[in-house]
Amino acid sequence: MKTNESNPLGSLDEWEDDLLRRYPQNAEQNGTQNGPSHQQDGKSFRNYAAEARSSVKEFYRLNHRYQTLDFVREKRKQYLSLDKRRMSIWEAMEYLNTLIDDSDPDIDLPQIEHLLQTAEAIRKAGRPRWYILTGLIHDLGKILCLWDEPQWAVVGDTFPVGCRFSERIVYSEAFDANPDSDVPQYQTDLGIYEENCGLDRVLMSWGHDEYLYHVVKDYLPPPSLYMIRYHSCYPIHHEGAYDYLLNDTDRELFRWVRDFNQYDLYTKRDERMDVAALRPFYQELISEYFPGEIRW
Repeated sequence: MKTNESNPLGSLDEWEDDLLRRYPQNAEQNGTQNGPSHQQDGKSFRNYAAEARSSVKEFYRLNHRYQTLDFVREKRKQYLSLDKRRMSIWEAMEYLNTLIDDSDPDIDLPQIEHLLQTAEAIRKAGRPRWYILTGLIHDLGKILCLWDEPQWAVVGDTFPVGCRFSERIVYSEAFDANPDSDVPQYQTDLGIYEENCGLDRVLMSWGHDEYLYHVVKDYLPPPSLYMIRYHSCYPIHHEGAYDYLLNDTDRELFRWVRDFNQYDLYTKRDERMDVAALRPFYQELISEYFPGEIRW
């Protein structure tokens, strides 16, 4: 993946590596699965911002500048007709594998092995089969990069648009350059929404989470769909922001999102996965929930 104004990160892995700096595993083990950490408040947040890589800062500058309500509506119109391709889940995994940049020394494993690492950790923990499948597919929406979407429209912490940007969003000061910051209707807590309306009625910043949710929403149970749709929404599931938009269903299902986070963030390692040996199990698992081909 080329590094340029739209793609300042050397690879998508750089964003995930930065998440590990913000949310180290010991903090997760100390209870953030059960609620917001607020660890970015005050001094700790300022220290993080000062120490973050310049490429990460530039990534969030672009993300926060361009993720407007109009942009989100445009991308939903562009992609949610699901008319780009027809392919199986496994074919989508192999397609995502072509995202590898062989010139990047920080990428040690193909994308398909990262997916299998997550799924295998969940499997070894004895979680339900739908949960294992969720770990396998949760990042497949990153194929948006293969359709020439910039990094800031594929990955990054997600957040609601059409209402006030929370100060708990990483680099929230960068929203000053977002045109929505000049629209009074969008700069109240509720913005265009109603109190406790539920996140299903809230437009989130565009990225791989929201896209994949719409691809698979007819096939998986509600906890799985929440894990897919909101696993990058750190302002809500780690920082406790936007509670006034959530309803009781959101609050219940976000317990699954927080639980999933331990496998999403903390299972990446250099250990190679035997894709050929694992493939029969996962193809059988996929066939339990998905037809041979689905729309993308």
